Amino acid sequence: MRAKPGQLRIIGGAWRGRRLPFADFAGVRPTPDRVRETVFNWLQPVISGARCLDLFAGSGAFGFEAVSRGAAMATLVEQDLRVVQVLQQNVDKLGSTKVDVQWMDAGRFLTSSHGEMYQVVFLDPPYRDDINGWIQALADSPLLAADAWIYLEASSKTELRIPPSWAQLRSKRAGEVGYHLARLQA
Repeated sequence: MRAKPGQLRIIGGAWRGRRLPFADFAGVRPTPDRVRETVFNWLQPVISGARCLDLFAGSGAFGFEAVSRGAAMATLVEQDLRVVQVLQQNVDKLGSTKVDVQWMDAGRFLTSSHGEMYQVVFLDPPYRDDINGWIQALADSPLLAADAWIYLEASSKTELRIPPSWAQLRSKRAGEVGYHLARLQA
């Protein structure tokens, strides 16, 4: 069953079936359920216990889904304060201590020293942004664990430039959405 407009549905794990409101403005567009299901099937062997980063959180769909499916924690980074407020309300609604919402620009987050390293990163910037620039910024950041998995989402018309230190493992399309899985090569 699909979520109502302005709501996202967690599709697996402990919070399966929970519906959460999302900021239905500011260009927020949750990744469709069927795409998320495929992505989490890809990540199923590595998501349990992983530290996850949802860099352009928007609805928070990837971060909430990851924690629901057993991730140790998820950091949701969002620059729009109105969106951050909705994300924080959802964290409170779920009663989770494993989801951390950060009100910050993604570029600043990538360059600031957090002492955190992430095993799974969801990189889904607004389609108007240059994802290849964000891919390079992530590759240059100190945030990727040695065995990090990176989910990339962009317009299906976008040609990705994957850094030499990454291996692209999967790539699919669903209408206008191109989605890909890469892994940092140790």
